[in-house]
Amino acid sequence: MKIKSFTIIAVAAMLLLGLSACSQSKGNSNGKKVKTLVAYFSATGTTEKVAKQIADLAGADLYQITPVQPYTEADLDWHVETSRSSLEMKDKSSRPEIKKDLKSVAEYDIIYVGFPIWWYTAPTIINTFMESMDFNGKTVIPFATSGESTIDKAAGDLQEAYPKVNWKEGRLLNLTPEEDIKAWIESNIK
Repeated sequence: MKIKSFTIIAVAAMLLLGLSACSQSKGNSNGKKVKTLVAYFSATGTTEKVAKQIADLAGADLYQITPVQPYTEADLDWHVETSRSSLEMKDKSSRPEIKKDLKSVAEYDIIYVGFPIWWYTAPTIINTFMESMDFNGKTVIPFATSGESTIDKAAGDLQEAYPKVNWKEGRLLNLTPEEDIKAWIESNIK
């Protein structure tokens, strides 16, 4: 009787381990494991909240694109033509320095890149990130937050600047219901 009980417990444990392993990795329609990264820049915390939600729903790793010199409230005042953000956005060659604590994106299949919309496009710090990594063979999906703008110009600008990247359609995610974000994530795995 003890042998049967032990066998049942062992089989149950193996089933639980198998189910646990399956729940920890996302797969595409071919059953291939898909490793995902959510990389984001957030100056005020708004984009960070969305990035964390995406990472949680996608079972993805999370990486904050962090400027070496943090942005102050004065730096972000777009009403002032000489503020740091205004000057960076006027200069298309501006590449704010970022902390290099992410060495590579080689292990990832899908990379979500998130940012707030500044002057109808992505902040130039996103260009710094895009130029610091090798996105060859990766699927990159932009997402953004904005008070009034759409993501269309930002996504188009990124596609034009980095035509060799395998871009998927991005989304503006302002107060987007969780079920809509989850459906969007699932559509990107296929």
